[in-house]
Amino acid sequence: MLFQIKSYLKFLWHSKNEHAVHSPFVFTLITKCFYDRKPKPEYQVLKEYQKSLLENKNTIEVTDFGAGSKVFKSNKREIAKIAKTAGITQKRGGLLFRVTSYFQPDAILEIGTSLGLATVSLSVGNPKAQITTLEGCPETSKIAQEQLEKFGLPNVEFVVTEFSSYLEKVNTSTEHFSLIYFDGNHQKQATLDYFDLLLPTITNDTVWIFDDIHWSPGMEEAWETIKKHPKVTVTIDTFQWGFVFFRYEQPKEHFTIRV
Repeated sequence: MLFQIKSYLKFLWHSKNEHAVHSPFVFTLITKCFYDRKPKPEYQVLKEYQKSLLENKNTIEVTDFGAGSKVFKSNKREIAKIAKTAGITQKRGGLLFRVTSYFQPDAILEIGTSLGLATVSLSVGNPKAQITTLEGCPETSKIAQEQLEKFGLPNVEFVVTEFSSYLEKVNTSTEHFSLIYFDGNHQKQATLDYFDLLLPTITNDTVWIFDDIHWSPGMEEAWETIKKHPKVTVTIDTFQWGFVFFRYEQPKEHFTIRV
């Protein structure tokens, strides 16, 4: 916790708003998307989705997986309690919805479904997108699938898998994901492994979002490594999330933005 407080204070010291941004691409993204304060009818869907989970007192067997699909933790937990601690807040859900709506990605990959609190933001952000969401725990994936069906959101394919195993099998010569949301493993090496495995799928318009980039010293190191990669041109640090772009026409720049 102390590390995160120090990281946040450092972030605040370096962070800017749209007035300090001279890149037209980033300026437009910030003003038209990040800072869009207009009410959206989709926000009610996100609110009702979360409320439905918070009212669910049933318990499920939660299983997490380590490297090589090795189970390292399994316990019974109440769905409502998982919803309070896992997934994203309403504020972040709204931002993820706006980002998806802004870029209109046709193919989306989510690494880490949990109960689907981010999945629903991706789904309503572009109902025409084909979304693939990966989850290691079959019970939480099942609840998320039931929830998305309940809310009439059919554009999501649920895959129960160990993440690396799935990504190693991705056909990088034919597969592409316009947007990838990385929220499945907040460890330095795993994050960099996923980055390397998916790098062959990028296009000029690809958007990658990494969760919890200041979660730990290791995650900050992973973020710094990603920023320096020669194929990465633009990155935006919003403290909790790191946005990565591969736009060939853009000069290499890093932005630290308050949202």
